[in-house]
Amino acid sequence: MSQIPNLENAPINLSAIRARAQAELETILKNVRGDKCLVIDPKLSGSLSLLVQSSELKKHGAELRHLTAEPIQTDRTKVVYLVRAQIDLIKFICSHIHNDTSKGLHREYYLYFVPRRAVVCEKVLEEEKVHELLNIGDFPLYMIPLDEDVLSFELDLAQKEYLADGDATSLWHIAKAIHNLEFSFGLIPNVRAKGKAATRVADILNRMQAEEPVNTSDMGIPEINTLVLLDREVDMVTPMCSQLTYEGLLDEFLGVNNGAVELDASIMGVQQEGKKIKVPLNSSDKLFKEIRDLNFEVVVQVLRQKATSMKQDYTEISTTSQTVSELKDFVKKLNSLPEMTRHINLAQHLSTFTSKPSFLGRLDMEQTLVEAQSYDICFDYIEEMIHKQEPLVNVLRLLILFSVTNSGLPKKNFDYLRRELLHSYGFEHIATLNNLEKAGLFRKQDSRSNWLTIKRALQLVVEDTDTANPNDIAYVFSGYTEERHLYPNINFHSLQLIFYSSVFACNLSYRRPIEEILRLLPGPHSEIKRGGYASIPSYETLPGSLNSSEKLADGRRSLVLVVFIGGVTFAEISALRFLCSQEGMAYDLIVGTTKIVNGQALTETFIEKLG
Repeated sequence: MSQIPNLENAPINLSAIRARAQAELETILKNVRGDKCLVIDPKLSGSLSLLVQSSELKKHGAELRHLTAEPIQTDRTKVVYLVRAQIDLIKFICSHIHNDTSKGLHREYYLYFVPRRAVVCEKVLEEEKVHELLNIGDFPLYMIPLDEDVLSFELDLAQKEYLADGDATSLWHIAKAIHNLEFSFGLIPNVRAKGKAATRVADILNRMQAEEPVNTSDMGIPEINTLVLLDREVDMVTPMCSQLTYEGLLDEFLGVNNGAVELDASIMGVQQEGKKIKVPLNSSDKLFKEIRDLNFEVVVQVLRQKATSMKQDYTEISTTSQTVSELKDFVKKLNSLPEMTRHINLAQHLSTFTSKPSFLGRLDMEQTLVEAQSYDICFDYIEEMIHKQEPLVNVLRLLILFSVTNSGLPKKNFDYLRRELLHSYGFEHIATLNNLEKAGLFRKQDSRSNWLTIKRALQLVVEDTDTANPNDIAYVFSGYTEERHLYPNINFHSLQLIFYSSVFACNLSYRRPIEEILRLLPGPHSEIKRGGYASIPSYETLPGSLNSSEKLADGRRSLVLVVFIGGVTFAEISALRFLCSQEGMAYDLIVGTTKIVNGQALTETFIEKLG
């Protein structure tokens, strides 16, 4: 199965977006005639794997290398660099050219920035006296379809850069990506934003439309009716909690990168010592599409039922005479056997993690932190983690959850934990703690926490959720149950999903006026009507909302683009898919995100690796 997802069932023509990116990359390679060495920024190689197979790149005479500090080992006289606009990467390139020059090697150098060049990078090239030796261009890859309903802007450091570094470059990139979408699918008439970064993106998007307008008269009715911009800063609680959907747990324990997990071949039943294999995970896999959004305990049951059914069919086929039609049906079932085997192996491997007391203990502490009613227990638990020198990222993940749900820590406790962290993990992590403080994720308490007010008013914690037949989005964080373990449910709603739900009057267990919800959630909000589409319904008149029960004239479901600035978890995507599948909902959904994240990945972006 290919890592490149099948996009045929996407609600809009995402295949055209991918085809355009493929064509632009092909043009770059064709413009550099003959054999060449293509040196790729390692973080871009995963993104490119969602666009083209490496064999296609080789057809254009490209020898593939990853960009590192080490000199390039190649006989090719033409070198093409494909990199993000980051100073450390540019310095690697300068070092390569200096190394070639010192050895008397004469090469042609081509540098393509993804998605566009930065002045500061070109200044480094000039200071290193290599600017004149390079042919410089841009590869405007602003977004990549990860699946039929998910787009990624591939900005993994967006949250850290905006909150800790004060760098808003990523916000411009997000607005540019959305504006590019509008040139293909029409000007989006309804824009709603929540949070500082989200409202800034909305403003930038409006400026782009003023400077480079989408021609509304030629485009017809826009294919995307509403854009919802959500700032991760509004809700840092959700990503710090363990996801309990199948895809979410795969990401938590194995790390899903660019639609695939990489793991030992032996786990997948391939007996090759030390060999790693990539397992694609996207909706091209029909079984994965069926189970990806389910709570993990339900996935185990589904796989068991399917395996039992197949075994019974085999018994019948081998002991009784069958018609040709019955044999044909059995062979069809056999075609799904590779998928079954793949996910049984993955589920079995996940179970080795979820059955550990350490995992269940972490879930227990996450629930205690979310409940925010046992401060001393939480403090002691984190203090003990520090003294045991548990992995720093695990400590910081719970510490962020502790700080956010308490609106910071009292000065005495803050200073103590900060000092203990530096003593246990090294004073080089002072930069990391400063990043977290600047981002408001680990800070001194300067006001009383309103988390309990928000939790109660918005019913964030739900008492019981049926994970097998859920009627509430809380199932994606519902507590793990196994034959030997009965664990109390966390069952909570993401703040961002409550905002989304309230905007579109989704089927949550309560109804509150949107203004009341907006006041409770942190950060500014905005609502903009654009383009003068008097005939285009807004969220207030769309079917499925509280204000309308009518269908759209042509019977189509209206399309909503929900963009998470700072990252989204697989569990949140699962919850949004669940909302859109509910009876009476009249929306199709596409999720846009700076990056798919989990608590560990998001925390790691704030960790400074000094030296």
